[in-house]
Formats: sequence, structure tokens, C-alpha cells
Amino acid sequence: MSPHDLDESRDLDLATSAFLAVRRRLFGIAYRILGSAAEAEDIVQETWIRWQATDRTTVLDSPAFLSTITIRLALNLAQSAHSRRETYIGPWLPEPVDTSSDPYLGAERGEALSLAVLLLLEKLSPAERAAFVLREAFDYPYSTLAGLLETTEANVRQLVSRARRHVAEEGHTAASTPDPARQTELLQTFLRAAQKGSVAELEGLFAADVVSLTDGNGMVSAASKPVIGYQRVAKLVASFASHFWTGVTVDYIQANGNPGALLSRNGSVIAFASVETTPEGISQIMWVMSPPKLALLANSRTGTPQQSLPSSSPGA
Repeated sequence: MSPHDLDESRDLDLATSAFLAVRRRLFGIAYRILGSAAEAEDIVQETWIRWQATDRTTVLDSPAFLSTITIRLALNLAQSAHSRRETYIGPWLPEPVDTSSDPYLGAERGEALSLAVLLLLEKLSPAERAAFVLREAFDYPYSTLAGLLETTEANVRQLVSRARRHVAEEGHTAASTPDPARQTELLQTFLRAAQKGSVAELEGLFAADVVSLTDGNGMVSAASKPVIGYQRVAKLVASFASHFWTGVTVDYIQANGNPGALLSRNGSVIAFASVETTPEGISQIMWVMSPPKLALLANSRTGTPQQSLPSSSPGA
């Protein structure tokens, strides 16, 4: 190997090490902005490709540089994702991710990670969502956010303030964070009652204005609209007890920092279920049944290796 080739190899090794050191953080940023693990993975891969093509001798802070690429790519994709979801068939839910080994998913804190909060953030503009995520979960200074979002610091403060207000109005504050043990208990009790098809038991678990959301995107038999109210939701859940649960096994996991349940039949994952709770009981049930949204979560449970780095360099 020539000295030139040796220098190039060392440089690539250093670039790879710098990227892998922050890879989980990059994924956590993109995932929170987009609500999609598949799209976040694509963003991380594109960041790696651009990092390879960068003159790294000019980069003073590689983690900051890589984060900036990721944030801007995610923001650009969020603009088009917003319009695509307007044509989604039925309720759209974020893609659940396994957080058993990384409860904060690469962030300093676990904010903006639960499915319920990510769903709320979908109602915000991409800029509001990004500002909230980067401030609340990753503790970015307002001055840095202003540069990333190409606006003024005063405007960034307004973006974060509006997002915080929206989340708080929906009852999602630090003070309202449910007790994990209580949440797990209610989820398990709910699924047992669902399997029995007991309307009375189900009604007793629900808050009066409970909402059931099913994300199937027309690919599976699923409720195409939200179902609201404890009596209607109880009747809906009981109505599929006789056929849906046949041969189903339930694996309780941690997803998005909260208790969840992976439902499988004949070794294949068919659904993911999680609940939001209040002192009144279960306030929201989220069923993810769209196969593409279950793939990454299913792979994480079976030990299938996750994609890390592309196998080729740009232009190869």
C-alpha cells in the first residue's frame, strides 16, 4: 500500500469512528423530527454519504457538523412527509421503535419520544417540531437553533413556546407523565380483557373520552377512523375478540420509552399496541398494524442486524 493509500485509509477510519460515535444521536434527532424510523434511517445513511464526501480538514467539530447535516436533511423531508400524510388511509401513527437498550434514544432526555407526543407534534409545522425536539430532548441553545433553522433567536423562542403550549394543552407535561408500573399494569389488564371480549371489564378500564387509533394504511383490516368514548371503544375491542386473538402471542416490550405489546401469530408480528393513561384510566389506545411500520420493531426483537454503514462510497 502506497503512503497516499495509507493516508486515505487512516482518514476514512477516523471519519468512520467520528460518525459511529454519534450515529445513535443522529438517528434520535431524525426520528423525532419525522416520526418514522425508516425515514430516519435513510437520513442517517445520507448523512454518512455526505460526510464521506466532505473535506474533513475544514471541520472543527465533527459531532456538530454531522448533527447539522442530519437536522437539515430531516427538515427538508418533513416538509414533503407532511403533505404525504394528508393522503394516508386512516389514522397515521408514528413508527414505534425499541428503546429497551437506549431509553432516551440518543438524547440527553426522553422528551418528544412517546408515540402520543410524537403524534401531537405532527400537528405542528416542521420548524416548530424541530425547534421543540432539539431544545427539549437535546438541549440545544437558542442561539444554535437560530442558525440551524435559519431564523432569529427571538423567532426560535416563539417556535419552542408554541410547541410547548400545544403539548401542554393536550395534557402532556412532566407532571402528567404516567407511572411506568401503573401503565404496564393497565396495558396488561386491557389486553387480557380484550382477549376475553368482556365489554364490562373494558369499560371499567377506560377514561370517559378514551380514543382508539388504528394505523393500517389500508393494508390490513383496521378501523379507518378514530373511535371515541368508553362505550364505543369497549364494543369495538370486544367485537374482534372471537377471531383476532386466535393463535396470538403477546410479547411485552419497551417502545418509545413506554410499555408496549408486540402481537405475533405463527412467528410473524401482526400488530403493536400501547396505551396512554390518566388517573381516570386508559385515555388512548394506539394500534400499529401497517406491516412496514412493524418491520424494524420485529427485527429488533429477533436480533436481525440493523443497517449501520453503506457498503460503498459515493459514486461507487
